[in-house]
Amino acid sequence: MHQTTLILTFLLILSACDSGQQSAAPTGNEASLQTAPAATTTNVLQGILASQPEAVQARYSARHPQETLTFFGIVPGMTVIEALPGSGWYSKLLLPLLGEQGQLIGAGYDLEILALFGFYDAARLAELAQWKNEWPAEATAWDETQGASVSAFYFGNLPQALHGTADAVLFIRALHNMARFSETKDFLGSAIENAFQALKPGGIVGIVQHAAPADMPTTWANGARGYLHETFVIEQMQAAGFEFVGSSDINANARDVPGADDVVWRLPPVLNGSKDNAELAATMSEIGESNRMTLKFRKPSA
Repeated sequence: MHQTTLILTFLLILSACDSGQQSAAPTGNEASLQTAPAATTTNVLQGILASQPEAVQARYSARHPQETLTFFGIVPGMTVIEALPGSGWYSKLLLPLLGEQGQLIGAGYDLEILALFGFYDAARLAELAQWKNEWPAEATAWDETQGASVSAFYFGNLPQALHGTADAVLFIRALHNMARFSETKDFLGSAIENAFQALKPGGIVGIVQHAAPADMPTTWANGARGYLHETFVIEQMQAAGFEFVGSSDINANARDVPGADDVVWRLPPVLNGSKDNAELAATMSEIGESNRMTLKFRKPSA
């Protein structure tokens, strides 16, 4: 019997005895998905989280993956687009969760943005231009259960074949750089438009983003420091046609109160500027990871 089947069978037995964490009743496109009951999904995700390396589990208290994915309504069998999956911290959870009936689609930066960072030479830019072709094989190798199928595209170049196919799009700490360079090109607007195009009616967008203090000026909260105003993100999504479903404080951190000269990368895990200063590093570690907004949107069903 396939390893994934064994796990799901075991967890189905467990779910009969444990009601687990319940999600809100599905509506629209969510209700049409042929997916496992909420309690079963919770137990499957708990098993996946428990199987991750210790270094990954050490981040759970800051990243809250169980609560975050549950809030967004991610369940087995979905087709999910993950923006800027990077080294796969969330991908490695999503692949076995989505399972054999699911799909994970990575969405990389519009290639035009990469040169704007200023720290990639021509050779590295050429390598990054191959990401769409290389990432699916890399991501597939992360998943020992051989669960969801994997593919990729670049924002600004969404294939027509993906229009109206996704159940959810996840932007997890992915918006700030696209907003930061918006004066050069509307990278953020293009990515949000691609999300709208890719989703089925009723499909969900889940956003986790470093949250700027409300009293910071918009020039400070333009993404260059990693932070965006929550009101700005909501406005951008609504302008693209999305309905605002709600927010959660599951990724909030009241200890993160950045000053005018601060950037989000001063905090763990990067600790920019304090790696050689044990006292400062300890202070930043005491603050913890950034204060993050967690927002949920829906593409209208009609």
